[in-house]
Parts: sequence; C-alpha cells; structure tokens
Amino acid sequence: MTSAFHDITVALQDYFDALYFCDTNRLQRVFHPRAIYATADETPLLYRTMEEYVPVVAARQSPASRNETRRDHIDAIDLAGENTAFARVRCSIGQRDFVDFLTLVRSDGEWRIISKVFQIIER
Repeated sequence: MTSAFHDITVALQDYFDALYFCDTNRLQRVFHPRAIYATADETPLLYRTMEEYVPVVAARQSPASRNETRRDHIDAIDLAGENTAFARVRCSIGQRDFVDFLTLVRSDGEWRIISKVFQIIER
C-alpha cells in the first residue's frame, strides 16, 4: 500500500501542476477521460465532462504566468482498496481557494482522477 500512496501523491502533484500552469496535456493524463467535474457553488449545479472542462483550463491565464504564490496541499488520502482512493486537497487560483474532493481509480496500472467535486472559497 505504501507504493499506492506514493503513486497517488505523484498523480496529485501532476494535478496541482496542471492547474498552476494550465497544462492541458498534464491535466488529461491525470484525469480519466470519463471523469466528472462538479460544484454546487454555481447555480444551477455546475457539472462538466472532461471534453467540456479541458477547454476551460486551456482558455485561462495560468497562475504561473501571473507569478502567483502556489498554495496547494494534500490534506488526506484514503485507500478503499487496491484500485480506489479518495483525496481531499486544497489549492488556490487568483482570489479563490478551492477544497477538492477527488476520487481516484487505478486503471491499467495508473492512478487517475475519476471525479472532482469542489467547494469555492472567495478570499
């Protein structure tokens, strides 16, 4: 199980890097192609597929290009078994902080995010 924690931590670092640099190639590597993206902080509930989410990230000005201080942190990783995990992480983009609940699955030997449900906290 120790290597699972390590592998998940590496995947989560890729996730943070993808968001900080708006790197859609990395984003697509860390997310499962059938992943969902959702928040109840939008009205109506915001729900996106990866086909909808990736262009949104591609259109952003990256936090890196604005020299924003990185604020990303893994709060917890819970393993349900050999192929399923849950991570609670935090990161910031612009004036918003995010608490992300990420469900990960191991498919073809790689850990990938299958769902992202998040809370937005305005600073």
